[in-house]
Amino acid sequence: MAVVCILLQLYLLVLVVRVLLSWFPISADGAMAPVAGFLYTITDPVLLPLRRLLPPVRMGGMALDLSPIVAFFGLSILMGILGC
Repeated sequence: MAVVCILLQLYLLVLVVRVLLSWFPISADGAMAPVAGFLYTITDPVLLPLRRLLPPVRMGGMALDLSPIVAFFGLSILMGILGC
């Protein structure tokens, strides 16, 4: 059970890093491109279905993606159920 808790905590950390990286432009040939690609590969299986269920909220000229917030809550609830 401890291994599952550690993996869930690491996944939460990966989600936080992905959200933070999304605030900065990353060029395809830049040094951060492989890291960003890895993070997107790891987090997209969770975030893409959530985006289909919950489209971004329009706020004037921008849109707020709520899928990471829902993922954080879902993972936190799961961790609470598992007793992490």
